[in-house]
Amino acid sequence: MRHSGGCARFDFAEAQHLRVWLTGRTRFKDFLDSLGQQTLPIIINLPSFKGLCLNGCNSGCEMLQALREQIQGQRSADVSPTRRSVDPIGLTVAVGIGYFLAARLSLFLLAKPDGVAVFWPAAGISSGILIAFGREVRWPVAIGTMAATIVANLTSDRTIWNAIASALCNAGEALFVAWLIERYFGVGFSLGRLRQVLGLLAAAIVATAASGVPATVAYRVLQSPDAPVFTTWQHWVASDAIGIITVAPSIIGFASAEREPPLWRELVEGAVALVLVAALMGIIVFLPPASWGIELPVELLFPVLLWLTARCRPFFAAVAVLVVSLVIVCSATFHLGLFNNVHLSTNEILGVQGDIVGVAIFAFVLAALFEERRQHETVVMQNEARLQKALAAGGVAAFDWDLKSDLLQNSESAAQILGIDPRRTVTSTSFLTRVHPDDRKVLKAVVRSVSPSNPSYSAIFRYIRPDGREVWLEETSKAEFDAAGRVVSVEGLLLDITERKRAEERQRALMAELDHRVKNALARVAVVAMSTRQSSGTLDEFVRSLDGRIHSMATAHALLSQSRWHGVGLTSLVNTQLAPYATDANIRISGTDVTLTAAETQAMAMVLHELVTNAAKYGALSIPGGRVLVNWDRRPNGDATATLMLEWRELGGPPVADEVQSGYGTSLIRDLVPHELGGIVDLVFASDGLVCRIEIPLETV
Repeated sequence: MRHSGGCARFDFAEAQHLRVWLTGRTRFKDFLDSLGQQTLPIIINLPSFKGLCLNGCNSGCEMLQALREQIQGQRSADVSPTRRSVDPIGLTVAVGIGYFLAARLSLFLLAKPDGVAVFWPAAGISSGILIAFGREVRWPVAIGTMAATIVANLTSDRTIWNAIASALCNAGEALFVAWLIERYFGVGFSLGRLRQVLGLLAAAIVATAASGVPATVAYRVLQSPDAPVFTTWQHWVASDAIGIITVAPSIIGFASAEREPPLWRELVEGAVALVLVAALMGIIVFLPPASWGIELPVELLFPVLLWLTARCRPFFAAVAVLVVSLVIVCSATFHLGLFNNVHLSTNEILGVQGDIVGVAIFAFVLAALFEERRQHETVVMQNEARLQKALAAGGVAAFDWDLKSDLLQNSESAAQILGIDPRRTVTSTSFLTRVHPDDRKVLKAVVRSVSPSNPSYSAIFRYIRPDGREVWLEETSKAEFDAAGRVVSVEGLLLDITERKRAEERQRALMAELDHRVKNALARVAVVAMSTRQSSGTLDEFVRSLDGRIHSMATAHALLSQSRWHGVGLTSLVNTQLAPYATDANIRISGTDVTLTAAETQAMAMVLHELVTNAAKYGALSIPGGRVLVNWDRRPNGDATATLMLEWRELGGPPVADEVQSGYGTSLIRDLVPHELGGIVDLVFASDGLVCRIEIPLETV
């Protein structure tokens, strides 16, 4: 009976096929990642899979080994502390004692004429422990079961050989039940799933029916040759099946509660309900005898069981069933109350067993249904919470507009987007009053345009929040109509597109600015080209002059691009223009750093280019001993404004003629500073070199 979490579903041939298929895969990790959490542990523990390597490479084996260790570590972390610290000897003794006491109680109540126990709760002890704790405890449980069975039978009137045969049958029965449960439902058995509860009932019937065959044969051959075969087998199956059904769920529930302890409220309420069940059973047992027997009084438990299953987890229902069955078994064993005159005839046995089975099935089915509903509600609430978080994160609000009541039901994210109180009732009228007046008529027209043939619509509008902030919303909705074609409700989504609209506005502004700058640049190039042609004597001179001026404009543009058109420092601009002619001795620059705007940078670059060009051709930079001094300062005007004072002075250059003919460069400097920079320029051709003083108001800088 070797089994491990459903591994029996994979045989060696399938594993070999898996080996061949994996060998052809290009990415082993993709395959491992695609496996589910339940399937992966099963596959990687296959014997033929443990040695798998891809194309003889050790990386696949190393990855597989690391993955196996990771999963085993997760399994160890998930296992209950009780399950990890099971002592085999201690468990064997505990199972033996519990099984012996339950068996001795059952041997006090034997059916006639075969002498088989009517109830066998001991079967539920061994089966429940195996189901709750898994295959790791199968040997302690089996040994304890067999030892207790032998001792219990020998203390009564059973022969040693019949006791041994019964021990083997009882141990095999418990192992068979546990194997069936693990084979079809895995190791995570739960009383909170109706399918698994019904599976436990079916496994109990199948296992007891199977174990009853050799047990009946052994009992007839080794103990009572005159015992009727079918009746003996029937009593064995019924007593063991009822024992499994009534006792095993309590042990399974105890193990589950140890791993996930109930809340204090649930524990108190469940304990009160169990006390009430025990009290009612005491009252029922000692009711005066009547013609209805014991069936009708037992049905008085159903309202309490309904309350218990609806309010508490299945563990409490399992304990209630155990209490009911023990009270009935003890009362029938010791002839108490209603069972005072019970002589264990076939009909009376069936009646008592039917009461126990009826209560058990009623309680377990209801408990599983209510638990599944609670789990479903938990999943729905978790999904709803995740949906609300996703809507809020995405700036989306869902709404449902009921036209009959004129009420809007909004998602929780609507409070964040619309700025409304989530506890306040919202109507379509109050919503429309906050739509921007310029968009309100358009939105109403779009809503009125829906029809049964065209129920969907979309609209973009502005919404004024209660705090005064304006947001852009995009609505996508669908209308529902009645039989007469009238709109009865509208369901849809509101998407906050404020950031998108702002981005579009910024993009339009940037495009407009780019268009303006391109036009200005082209116009400036055209003017420079025309003026350069007029002032040039030859074609070569025109090409050189135009290339230098366009290069100066390009340099200024590059500096602006580096600063994302937020402005350029005057120091960087001066150094860039003088860089082609600068040495350690011929240039001296000083001044506080001042940032120029984009327009001022372009204008100042052209002015500096003309000064540099003139100095290189005719002034201080045209001979080795010449020098150029550039300095500037920021001077306050007495108010919030200031003035930039810049001076260009050339020293040690060629002598300056008495009369200097004014060319395009000189005219550009004298015209550009006042017209584009709003400043004053003083350009003097002194005898010792050119001097240019420029004043620019800094409020424009």
